[in-house]
Amino acid sequence: MKKLVVSAISIILLCIGLLESRTYIDSSQAGSQNTLTIFNWGEYISPDLLKKFTEETGIEVIYETFDSNEALLTKLKSGSTSYDLVVPSDYMIKKMIDFNLLQEIDKSKLTNFNKINPELLNKSFDMNNKYSIPYFWGTLGIIYNPDLLDKDQKFEKWDDLWDERLKNEVILIDGAREMLGLSLQSQGESVNETDEIKLKLAEKKLELMGANIKAINNDEKTMLMVNEDAKVAITYSGSAAQMIAENEKLVYSVPKEGSNIWFDNMVIPKVAKNVEAAHKFIDFILRPENAAKNAEFVGYATPILDAYEILGEEITSDEQFYPSEETMNHLEVYDAQSQKIVQMQNDLFLEFKININRP
Repeated sequence: MKKLVVSAISIILLCIGLLESRTYIDSSQAGSQNTLTIFNWGEYISPDLLKKFTEETGIEVIYETFDSNEALLTKLKSGSTSYDLVVPSDYMIKKMIDFNLLQEIDKSKLTNFNKINPELLNKSFDMNNKYSIPYFWGTLGIIYNPDLLDKDQKFEKWDDLWDERLKNEVILIDGAREMLGLSLQSQGESVNETDEIKLKLAEKKLELMGANIKAINNDEKTMLMVNEDAKVAITYSGSAAQMIAENEKLVYSVPKEGSNIWFDNMVIPKVAKNVEAAHKFIDFILRPENAAKNAEFVGYATPILDAYEILGEEITSDEQFYPSEETMNHLEVYDAQSQKIVQMQNDLFLEFKININRP
């Protein structure tokens, strides 16, 4: 998940939900056929849905959280807890399949599977969705404040970030894959390019943006954009939605030449002790009214088409967060890459950060 900065109100509501629902029990009680142990990102589900699931099924939910895909993989490989359901991101799902950590989903138990937008199925990390079911999805793009910019600055392409009028105004995302990827796409290449020469050229082009860079920061981006202390930032769609909710002047754009489309999917580990409950929960989340409620709480795009009517046209026709078919055709999922390539990308990104800070 590309994590949101959650408001104090959301946190308070979450805590109240946990106390009232009583669907959370100590993890030492895991393993009962009357419990479901979920491992998910923090603040990534409506607590009302957990309460509702328990009321409907009698199955109590043990809900634990992680803050990175890598932490999730480490925990799963350790075998210290038998999770029944986890929610990794696209590239990590491929790794988990390769490590033989997941079991196939029995779609005959999912009465709501046909409600998933078919455009969000059969992706490279899990063809035919044998092991994973979409939970949320989103994009990487550019958020900007038109009131602080010239009228012709629309950020319809990545190259707009190199505009000389943006001196000391752009906040970059602190991620090698994201930054090298957008530089590659601005040159007509794929975000999944692994050729060393092309990656080095992508890094050199990033250096040419140096004068425009205000910060390379993930944590303070929301505050800076909402308070109008910065004009432009690279961010994920969920974070953009929250920023716009706090400052309606802001606009989110997905560049025409393409960007990253990401998925967080539900999977069932091989060590799961309550596979039946896991399938029930997946089908429960796919139910349109539940998918809509979850999307409202979390702020990300739902994969369930029948939830669109519940959410309303104002939300689902907003191409900032529910891109057009034309835009979707230019989006790419990050492929899982070898450790050698990952290290090369990290080294190049570090070189970029060092070089732009040289006097």
